[in-house]
Amino acid sequence: MKEEPNQTQGMDKDLNLEDPLEKLQSLDSENLPPWSKQLTPRGLVASLIIGVIYSVIVMKLNLTTGLVPTLNVSAALLAFVFLRTWTELLHKLGIVTEPFTRQENTVVQTCAVACYSIAVGGGFGSYMLGLNKKTYEQAGIDTEGNAPGSYKEPGIGWMTGFMFVVSFVGILTLVPLRKIMIIDYKLTYPSGTATAVLINGFHTPHGDKMAKSQVHGFTKFFTVSFIWSFFEWFYSGGDVCGFSQFPTFGLKAWKQTFFFDFSLTYVGAGMICSHLVNLSLLLGAILSWGMMWPLISELKGTWYPESLPESSMRSLQGYKVFISIALILGDGLYNFLKVLAFTARSIHSRSRCRNLQKVAGTPLLDDIQRNEVFMKESIPLRLAFSGYIFFTIISLIIIPMMFPEVKWYYVIIAYIIAPILGFCNAYGTGLTDMNMAYNYGKVALFILAAVAGKDSGVVAGLIGCGLIKSVVSISADLMHDFKTGHLTLTSPRSMLLSQAIGTAMGCVIAPLTFFLFYKAFDIGNPDGNFKAPYALIYRNMAILGVQGFSALPQHCLQLCYGFFGFAVAANLMRDLLPSKYGRWVPLPMAMAVPFLVGASFAIDMCVGSLIVFTWHKIDRERASLMIPAVASGLICGDGLWILPSSLLALAKISPPMCMNFLPTRLLRM
Repeated sequence: MKEEPNQTQGMDKDLNLEDPLEKLQSLDSENLPPWSKQLTPRGLVASLIIGVIYSVIVMKLNLTTGLVPTLNVSAALLAFVFLRTWTELLHKLGIVTEPFTRQENTVVQTCAVACYSIAVGGGFGSYMLGLNKKTYEQAGIDTEGNAPGSYKEPGIGWMTGFMFVVSFVGILTLVPLRKIMIIDYKLTYPSGTATAVLINGFHTPHGDKMAKSQVHGFTKFFTVSFIWSFFEWFYSGGDVCGFSQFPTFGLKAWKQTFFFDFSLTYVGAGMICSHLVNLSLLLGAILSWGMMWPLISELKGTWYPESLPESSMRSLQGYKVFISIALILGDGLYNFLKVLAFTARSIHSRSRCRNLQKVAGTPLLDDIQRNEVFMKESIPLRLAFSGYIFFTIISLIIIPMMFPEVKWYYVIIAYIIAPILGFCNAYGTGLTDMNMAYNYGKVALFILAAVAGKDSGVVAGLIGCGLIKSVVSISADLMHDFKTGHLTLTSPRSMLLSQAIGTAMGCVIAPLTFFLFYKAFDIGNPDGNFKAPYALIYRNMAILGVQGFSALPQHCLQLCYGFFGFAVAANLMRDLLPSKYGRWVPLPMAMAVPFLVGASFAIDMCVGSLIVFTWHKIDRERASLMIPAVASGLICGDGLWILPSSLLALAKISPPMCMNFLPTRLLRM
């Protein structure tokens, strides 16, 4: 997932990941288009449309569960659908147009991903939303460390400005190191490689037939998903109405959030994520909502006062939030140290080899060709250095003006260490496909919250988290895209420009998308559909950094110790046990999400997993081809319905009916 370490990487297993070299043989005789022909007006229009669609989808995921699967491959598929349809339509009208190439496909995918990545990593469901008044009140107005007035209401103006200030720094951070990462170290970047394999497969005679099947599957399930969401809307005219509240396993289970809510977004996400992620979610839901929360609720009056509502941080809500934090921190700290150690060991072993070619062996002809294309068009180093300094100066001026709690020297320190952290994260992501940006951000959050003190610590910690996280995450995403471009023989210059254009689009689109949800729905309501769990989690992390463990309700600290230890132990078991046993150890990070959000979405995800499992049993080859397309169709159709439903909500147009469920005994009274 993108909100947390990227452990929801499940799409790669559903693709036929053959050796990318085999997919590139047909490129030897091609005349590669210049970079200016790869970055086209039609491509930018397609990128904008795809970026808007996926920004809406991931914003919904951010504000409901905070769990966002990797959608790079899905974006590449949608880019192919858009541009192939466009060129064929013009051809039928007798209009001559430039041929659609894999390079243009890559550039559109890069631009679209850069656009929606701002919605994923901009903190709209976590550290940014953690600043608003509702989250401030949920954390407890009288809570020590939650200083009076330490909130800032969302605004399109300042959010857009903040995104522009912090996002472009990450693009420039590692540009000088692209040759080292991609060519010298030969880092794999699995998601980037998977995207390149898909794009290369599309642009071959065999791939054209494959693409038509995928496009047909995507279109069919997109339509089904959109129509179903439209149909559902008519019956949802109330707080607990509609198919999204269908008591699948009975009313008692429904009260503990165990039901299938017919969300095709999460069914599609479950098809993309690995079985282990989905089963971990279900295990976390059973452990929390099936066992712990009912038991702790019975201790009301003993562990916490009966007079407190369950939404108070001093009652049941406090246990939910802080135990989730313990699992997240235990898993994050372990993987943070593991990737750092892995990175340091790998760099050390490479540095001992004077001639890297001897380690890699004699380069193949395709390797030489890709390397030549990758290095042919240089990106001036002075552009990267001067740009980084320029945006640092801008941040130094703007951010303390937006947030007086963030001192100017906090910004300088953040941008001095960010390139180092960005390199570590990009290197580790290239090896493991795990983007650890949020863990780097959490380190900054705790340090700045503690340093800034009680009056300024919460705001300074949350914004410091955003500064570090944005630079570290975007730089790793750019290296993923460079890897895709390297394997598809796409110009690095066009890749960098498309990344910059996509980021600029995202800095405008993401805040607008957020406000569409913020104005239309009750964001942050713990009993509503848009719980935005990570906003409260991140604010309470900052409070912990300010005041320490005194923020915890009674006996919560002991439970937190236990779950923190469980997270570390689970990771150790997965790494130390033989793979046939270790691969079944649950993921603590995934288990933590339903602790706060509820069990219904975990059931949706498991339904997606069940579909994938059954499909593979029936027809493995067909399943490997079609699952990414079907999942993308389900996600996009349901996600796109958010646009008209939001506009209807803003226009004060409510659904005409409320479908509700009552026990029979109430009907007899």
